[in-house]
Amino acid sequence: MADAHSTQSPKVHASIKHDSAPLHVTGTALYTDDVAEPAGMLHLAFGRSAHAHARILSMDLDAVRAAPDVVAVFTAADIPGDNNVAPVAKDDKLMADGEVVFMGQPIFLVAAKSTKAARMAAKLGRIDYDVLTPILTIAEARAANSLIEATQVMTRGAVDLDAAPHRVSGSLEIGGQDHFYLEGQITIATPMEQGGMHLLCSTQHPSEVQHLVAHLLHVNSADVTVEVRRMGGGFGGKETQASLFAAAAALVAAKTGKPAKYRADRDEDMEITGKRHDFTADYDVAFDESGRITSLRLELASRCGCSTDLSPAINDRALFHSDNCYFLENVELISHRFKTHTVSNTAFRGFGGPQGMLAIERVMDAIAVHLGRDPLEVRQDNFYGPGRDVTPYRMPVTDFVADRIVADLVAASDYAARQADIARFNATHPYLKRGIAVTPVKFGISFTTSHLNQAGALVHCYVDGSVSLNHGGTEMGQGLNIKVAQIVADVFGLNLDKIRITATRTDKVPNTSATAASSGTDLNGWAAYNAAMTIRERLAAFMAGRNGVESESVVFEGGVVRAGEEVLGFAEVCRLAHFNRISMSSTGYYATPKIHYDRKTHTGRPFLYFAYGASVSEVEIDTFTGEYKVLRADLLHDVGRSINPAIDLGQVEGAFVQGMGWLTFEELVYNDKGRLLTHAPSTYKIPCASDRPKALNVDLWRAGENREPTIHRSKAVGEPPFMLANSVFSALSFAVAAATGSRKLTLDAPATPERILRALREGTA
Repeated sequence: MADAHSTQSPKVHASIKHDSAPLHVTGTALYTDDVAEPAGMLHLAFGRSAHAHARILSMDLDAVRAAPDVVAVFTAADIPGDNNVAPVAKDDKLMADGEVVFMGQPIFLVAAKSTKAARMAAKLGRIDYDVLTPILTIAEARAANSLIEATQVMTRGAVDLDAAPHRVSGSLEIGGQDHFYLEGQITIATPMEQGGMHLLCSTQHPSEVQHLVAHLLHVNSADVTVEVRRMGGGFGGKETQASLFAAAAALVAAKTGKPAKYRADRDEDMEITGKRHDFTADYDVAFDESGRITSLRLELASRCGCSTDLSPAINDRALFHSDNCYFLENVELISHRFKTHTVSNTAFRGFGGPQGMLAIERVMDAIAVHLGRDPLEVRQDNFYGPGRDVTPYRMPVTDFVADRIVADLVAASDYAARQADIARFNATHPYLKRGIAVTPVKFGISFTTSHLNQAGALVHCYVDGSVSLNHGGTEMGQGLNIKVAQIVADVFGLNLDKIRITATRTDKVPNTSATAASSGTDLNGWAAYNAAMTIRERLAAFMAGRNGVESESVVFEGGVVRAGEEVLGFAEVCRLAHFNRISMSSTGYYATPKIHYDRKTHTGRPFLYFAYGASVSEVEIDTFTGEYKVLRADLLHDVGRSINPAIDLGQVEGAFVQGMGWLTFEELVYNDKGRLLTHAPSTYKIPCASDRPKALNVDLWRAGENREPTIHRSKAVGEPPFMLANSVFSALSFAVAAATGSRKLTLDAPATPERILRALREGTA
């Protein structure tokens, strides 16, 4: 809210609190479920499949319709337009029609006078199935050659695994992850006049929801308005998955003429929304005496689930990041995208990058263990550098600073001394073992689907000098809105109490891209800047004309405007401009330059720049129980010239802890029928305060500055620090190796106590 900023500096590169922070701590921040419910609102629930794969033979919904307080029941036959909520391939249905393809898939939709009534009634449907054998795992899909698209291969050079003195092969399983946002999936649909529909929705992609709902209702996109003020977390889970619930609410509202709310409970949310893709990685690597890679063959396979969703782009990004910070001269990267009868996996922070990066970090660790060398030295010997500066997809790496960041972090964290201390500890403690690891991060910034790299904004200046700011990005707690507000305030030289941040709406800024790919500030910040600058240039020209000076000499600073000898308050300038018929409203637009990519050849420049970072983690395992502790973590991350260091530090810390959860204890477990068993906080563990390392040192790299012309030379921060947690997994792998003395690493992710015990057993077998 605007009154939260009255005493704060408007300057960019300043630590300013999140615009919603006072509202969060006082309980006055409005989320979708906080909006007062009008009379007659209907509440919704899906009737869902009891099988992972089956043909629907018949449905008897009489008992559902007769249940207390049920107003209406809908099936696929009631949809006036497209039965589709898929982002790209049109293979995700709002409700199943003839066949179910994952356990819990929606089949019918109940509208009732209360949430409880809807959920109780949804259990009463009688459905006869012809049950089919499901494909559930990567191994089963591989055997059946079940793919969402053809296997992709990225190559460079000539891979010859026999031409080097050393060679190591191995495999790694990488688990999935649930988004576990605090606010679950929710939409309120309200019918408007002339067939219009308003959706208050917790989504990262308002325009996609708008277009899909319009097609489903068989109306124009202009008839549907999607609004987002804030989300209680997203992490990619509301990029495509919100469309299912929005479409359900819109269908009911359109059919009944009454407002409708779909609020998923946690169990349902986890069972029917997509996750991070689980992967397998098989590697075969040849290298010299120093550990420098001469040839690498890396085969990735992912469980995409029952439909396409965003899996092609996610798996592509895994390929893009299979080099991480390392030059791979002769390389073959293979990516299998397997189709299974499980919920369709989707975007998650890092978007496939974490899986590719974890795979190459395992390769580095395997080389180090094989040679008996310090893993840090092996990594440094493989870094990009002069003459070794082109990625496997032929993009030159011109901004590489990971070597400098690692050097700074190693010195600041006292890595060498601690490594020696750990060696002494392990030599004298037979049952407790420690490990330490340094891992770097190089993460590409831009949507790899090029047309998504665009954004719009709308800025109004009013005659009292206040400013209304709207842009196409969505706020999910990451601080996007405060950063964009700082940018606009800086343009006009105003305090932040003059900037009103308004809800994202598709009728204000059209055809927006999702707030994803860590590009929210890069895109929307530039768009808002361009809109604000258009107005500022008009005002500057007006003031220059009044005073006989050049427009470029007019200064906006400290709430006043200086033109020659005249100094007026910004509000007075706005009032005078209005009287002189000068527009004080403007749209702004930005499209990311330089990027291009040919997916057929897997070559090009898919990213404008790279974000870098490094981490050092120290762990301890109990070889009796497999339990572990992260004793200390040191993080150093490059955000360029940070627009808001306080926000960025929070993003780095939060991303690391979330990444640590993915790699250590967040575990998705399905039974042999395809039912998700870890579908609630009682069975699925996310990191809590006690899991945070007791010593956690987080800093932004002070030498950072983006060489590309990003907004104020900043760099993206949402996704890249997630991969800093790779050091935790590597450290755990080394602790296991210290216990077993094995030269083969077998620990899989997530490294639960059970998996640590299994790795200990395999290492000593």
